[in-house]
Amino acid sequence: MARVPYVEREHLSKDHKKIFDRIAKTRGSVQNVFAALLNSPEAAEAVTSVGEYIRYKSNLDPIIRETAILTTAKELQNSYEWAQHEPVAREVGVREEVIDGILSGKGPMGLPPKEGLFIQAATELVRTATITKNTFQALDHLLGKQMTIDFLVTVAYYSMVARIISALEVDFDDWLNLNSKFNQSE
Repeated sequence: MARVPYVEREHLSKDHKKIFDRIAKTRGSVQNVFAALLNSPEAAEAVTSVGEYIRYKSNLDPIIRETAILTTAKELQNSYEWAQHEPVAREVGVREEVIDGILSGKGPMGLPPKEGLFIQAATELVRTATITKNTFQALDHLLGKQMTIDFLVTVAYYSMVARIISALEVDFDDWLNLNSKFNQSE
């Protein structure tokens, strides 16, 4: 059970209903993590704006984005985030070997260098709050400055969201697949 109530639209002021509506419009619904964040509507608005950029406006390749998100979820042991993004990762074309490599903790071992780099960079950032010079140079070489920044923002954003989910003990949304590989590996 979550540590805060899930805020419903009818419990918000007129101005705050607009925030709820924007979340629902961009994501198709107001998931539990955002309903929990709506206990502070302005914070929810700020957090969801960054997520909206990452998911719907950034030019970062969706395969790279979802690889980074799954790596972040695994590193932070966040089954909610994993369950949200495992199907998205498959949908955008993340290979099963990559998903399995992230889940097993083997990460980049045995994967092509490009795929392994994204796992390595996300792992380093989550574990140490930075990345090595060599990892940064490789990212910059492959992605360029703008997409390297978008990659780093993606990992940082999903790290923040994972920590919010854990701290608030956010419940799985009813539609989430509780039979994800993540839950089977625990």
